[in-house]
Amino acid sequence: MVDPELLKILVCPEKKTPVTLADDALMAKVNAAIEAGALKNRAGQKVEETAGGGLVREDGQYLYLIRDDIPIMLIDESIPTDQLA
Repeated sequence: MVDPELLKILVCPEKKTPVTLADDALMAKVNAAIEAGALKNRAGQKVEETAGGGLVREDGQYLYLIRDDIPIMLIDESIPTDQLA
């Protein structure tokens, strides 16, 4: 997972607000939606690769996936969490 020291300094690239690790329940929903072909990133592209973790923006509206222990902190790659309701 993400190094705890790195997590302390990571912020949302858009709002500059803190991010926290997504819990297992949220990641289960994310990966289920990816496997069903139903999840799109903010750029409108279908997300096809499941993720081992994620970082949630402070307001809970967006999730940044973690792949190979590297947070993908790009605005267009973020996942709108309203798709998971």
